[in-house]
Amino acid sequence: MSQELTRDFTVATFVVHEDKLLMLYHDKLGMWLPPGGHIEPNELPDEAAVREVWEETGVEVELVGERALPVDYPRQLIIPRGVQVERIAPGHEHVDFVYFARPVGDTRVAPGPGVSRVGWYTKAQLDRLPLTEEMRLWVERALAALGSEAAG
Repeated sequence: MSQELTRDFTVATFVVHEDKLLMLYHDKLGMWLPPGGHIEPNELPDEAAVREVWEETGVEVELVGERALPVDYPRQLIIPRGVQVERIAPGHEHVDFVYFARPVGDTRVAPGPGVSRVGWYTKAQLDRLPLTEEMRLWVERALAALGSEAAG
């Protein structure tokens, strides 16, 4: 008999400020990632993306992106930059909503629970971190979309 597949909905938020990307070292997973985590029951993906950045880094952010329609009702959420499915364990997957964001106010970081290192990293510094190919592609896309070159 085959094992039943379970899925959790998660968020990942790539935050850019002054051509630097906010990244953290996730102790449990043993890898460098953007802030992110599970969407809680009755929580919207937009809310989870902002909350996870705050909880893991101490940085308040606003999501950057489009809304599908210019109307007040029904409420339009930010369209994620990507939606992907990752196998976490046999029989378990995460459906990951990927967002881009900018900080609002103070950019000082404060590592949250399970985070041993967090900071703002330049492209050169990111190139030296042991990132997965998928993570490198997201890093490039976020810096291209929200870095100073994109503004000009």
